[in-house]
Amino acid sequence: MNHEEKIKLAKQVMQISGIFTLVVAALLIINFAQLKKYEPLESETLNTLVEQLKENPRNEQLKQEIRDFDMLVRKAYFTATWQVRTGAVLLLIGGILFALSLKVYTDIQHKIGVPDKEKEDYLYSRKTVWHWLLITGVVLIGLAIFAAYSSTNYIDNYYPEPRAEVSDIPLEEGVEVIEISGDSVSVAQPLEEETVEVSTGEEQEVSETAAEPAVEKKTTEKQFGLDEFKKQHNTFRGPMGNGISYHRNIPVDWDGAAGTNVIWKVAISKPGFNSPVIWGDRVFLSGADEEARMVMCYDRHTGRLLWERKADNIAGSPSEMPDVTDDTGLAAPTMAVDGYRVYAIFATGDVIAFDLEGNRAWARNLGVPRNHYGHSSSLVVWNNKLIVQYDTGKGGRMLALHAQTGETVWDISRDNHISWASPILVEYDGKVQVVTNTDPNVAGYDVETGEEIWKVACMMGEVGPSCAYDDGLVFANNEYASLVAINPEPGASIQWESYDYLSEAASPVAHDGLLFLATSYGVFVCYDTKSGEQVWEKDFGNTLYSSPMIVEGKVYQMDNTGVMHIMKADRSGTVISQPVLGEASYAIPAFAEGRIYIRGSESLYCIGK
Repeated sequence: MNHEEKIKLAKQVMQISGIFTLVVAALLIINFAQLKKYEPLESETLNTLVEQLKENPRNEQLKQEIRDFDMLVRKAYFTATWQVRTGAVLLLIGGILFALSLKVYTDIQHKIGVPDKEKEDYLYSRKTVWHWLLITGVVLIGLAIFAAYSSTNYIDNYYPEPRAEVSDIPLEEGVEVIEISGDSVSVAQPLEEETVEVSTGEEQEVSETAAEPAVEKKTTEKQFGLDEFKKQHNTFRGPMGNGISYHRNIPVDWDGAAGTNVIWKVAISKPGFNSPVIWGDRVFLSGADEEARMVMCYDRHTGRLLWERKADNIAGSPSEMPDVTDDTGLAAPTMAVDGYRVYAIFATGDVIAFDLEGNRAWARNLGVPRNHYGHSSSLVVWNNKLIVQYDTGKGGRMLALHAQTGETVWDISRDNHISWASPILVEYDGKVQVVTNTDPNVAGYDVETGEEIWKVACMMGEVGPSCAYDDGLVFANNEYASLVAINPEPGASIQWESYDYLSEAASPVAHDGLLFLATSYGVFVCYDTKSGEQVWEKDFGNTLYSSPMIVEGKVYQMDNTGVMHIMKADRSGTVISQPVLGEASYAIPAFAEGRIYIRGSESLYCIGK
């Protein structure tokens, strides 16, 4: 190949690569701008369709339209993301080809000239070419790097940054970091009294005095069993989390707006989707927003706010709140109380314990949960252990923490995916099990050791409903999966399975041979627990996120508008009444003798005769 052919080839490569680079750069910028403009997780059209579905939850055509549109948006997002990444690589390749061909073209062209006469011009031209070549290369590489790494990945950004090391957390003056032996758990304890504002209608200050360091607090405490728990409403869905209450004289008629049978009503200072828990004369709630995470204690008889405490100064707690959806929030998990302390967990991964007088006992951070809706698994307590189901996007995990100190009693990794369900306690064959529902496993564990007793891989999807238990069978279900009955023992297997009605958020409840299940689209169903046959169904026409509770032979099912559907818990399914709260409600009612306690979207209600 002679010099002229080499020049021609170098010129063609230079022209083609230059045009290619310009076209790719233009397309990359356009695509990048579109990706920044339209966020798939914040689609206005999708949100509008969802609001329409809330008004018409039985519209199957609208449901399918939402699914199709959601899939289209997600495909478009991932396609656009791939185009940005691929375009950045092509841009870089094109820029390199252009630079190399330009250099070859310039070198060959000057080699065939007359060096003696053009030496000065040649040196100047070569210097100029390399100057612009360097600028062009830097700009192209910079543009490629910018496009590749500055394109927003909304999926990753839906999770907060990993928690910082304890040494990196700036603690307020007067806070000591204590290392607990065994698991090296860092617990931040206030050393002096801390004053917090309490809203009770009047401005007042309450002294929050810290307890002694956890390692010095281990004392012998009488452990309450099931008999005492039955007198309370101490966890999510009542004693052991099974959806059964043992109280009597529960009202069936009220009107929250008119005040009929409303003993008291108080405004809640912080939002949250958790349900009230009760011990003795006290009702507990938690709430959270961007400013603070709070635990609140009310007098059960009068509604007076007894104390309100912040969950703060916790080593490892994130400085910024994780992204959560509006229907989950930062305080979705229901608390637990054991007669000595009340325990709360938030979407930040912070777990905190106060005694019943509001004195802080201990606190720790479990690591910020990787959860694109927000953490919602509630707590249960048993035999001086606080059980935490912590299945996140990083994998399955479950812990038991020492109730007095927060130290880890056991901590197990599990081969399952993220879950929003809560654990329940099941007494089977003389042993108490922790039973959980996840994707793909429904499983039971020894509450004392964390050892796996049985496991059945039968679930799928984004699991929200907790399990139910009755007469030797565990019941689990999830939308787009199935409803199963399992014998909770080594070698466990599915006894029967159904696909007709499945819940999205509400947990089923089983009692006296009947299983009750609420769907998100408003259908409430009753099954025979032994055969799986459907006994009856009712369509209430409103979204059902709250879980049913059984008390005094009746089923109490709250819908999202605040209407309580009260039915006989038998094979007739007779509707007894449908009293109205007067505001939206998503929580599960808590029961005491002659009273119901309901958390609405704005207020806490005590209802009774």
